Amino acid sequence: MDVIKKIMVAVDVSDYSLPSLRYARQLALAIGAKLMVVNVVNERDIRAIQNALDTFDPTISQGHIEDRINDRREWLDALIHQVDAEKITVSRSVRVGVPYHELLKAIEDDEPDLLVMGTKGRSNLADTILGSCARKMFRRSPIPLLSLRPEKESSGE
Repeated sequence: MDVIKKIMVAVDVSDYSLPSLRYARQLALAIGAKLMVVNVVNERDIRAIQNALDTFDPTISQGHIEDRINDRREWLDALIHQVDAEKITVSRSVRVGVPYHELLKAIEDDEPDLLVMGTKGRSNLADTILGSCARKMFRRSPIPLLSLRPEKESSGE
């Protein structure tokens, strides 16, 4: 097995992002790897914003989209700070597009050795019918993929 030098963790804006990032951080600390945190703003959401706002003024929609991407970067920075990732080398990336396409491009561009992602995320009815991003990544990832199940809530027993 090759040495794992860089771990990519895919996060969305769901409750599953923090546990995935915590796990990836612990793993990176344990093996001395760098951490690469990637988030994708779904182009479907971007198109919906454009369709709704372009009828008024295209500059409004472009500004709103830029604000949304900047908000996502701030959220990602806060998430990284929340897991105390300052002790390791961390890079972050916010991409726009089809989530699994952009994750595959990130793997191609940055050449991580391992992908960590949750089995569940911001799914909706369309994802239930067409398949989730995680399922698509399981089939297509050119690197090993470590999937994390959602944490069980403690029952207090």
